[in-house]
Amino acid sequence: MWILGNPIKLEGMENLNTRGIFICNHASPLDIFLVMWLAPTGTVGIAKKEIIWYPLFGQLYVLANHLRIDRSNPAAAIESMKEVARAVTKNNLSLILFPEGTRSKTGRLLPFKKGFVHTALQTRLPIVPMVVTGTHLAWRKNSLRVRPAPLTVKVLPPIETDGWVEERIDEYVEMVHSLYADSLPDSQKPLEPVNTGKKKMS
Repeated sequence: MWILGNPIKLEGMENLNTRGIFICNHASPLDIFLVMWLAPTGTVGIAKKEIIWYPLFGQLYVLANHLRIDRSNPAAAIESMKEVARAVTKNNLSLILFPEGTRSKTGRLLPFKKGFVHTALQTRLPIVPMVVTGTHLAWRKNSLRVRPAPLTVKVLPPIETDGWVEERIDEYVEMVHSLYADSLPDSQKPLEPVNTGKKKMS
């Protein structure tokens, strides 16, 4: 990154000294490399099963024993995530998830899906938010060129999930999404705030 003209500013690295579910906003392929580089040893990624067909990267992903899920339909996706939770617990692993579920085309934060909360409920691991800025300018969608741009990775304090309950899933999603919205620069904040219709956490 330094050679390509992308200096990286790191903040909150002390918050990585734990097992957890490391989540990250997703606006560029660079996010994947940065999070995998910074996450502690024993952390695995999770991607759709079709990633194996991505030239080079897909094969490296599988050889590194990262996890894959079936997203062909909701039932298959739910069962795949349960298998992921069991594997993480059994092998004392940590997990990388991108809660938006897809890459933002503009760099602005998208709504979060609920999968990361379901995984937290099943594993009881803390959620560790990693806020990445600038990657959407460095490596833009549908481009193979990495452009010079400053990057920042800020790791927020772990969020303990021991006391979380299934009935408040929407509240947890909204709470974590709000943390990201507050931590991102104006150019990457969501255009509209998330409103789940639920009461906010007290």
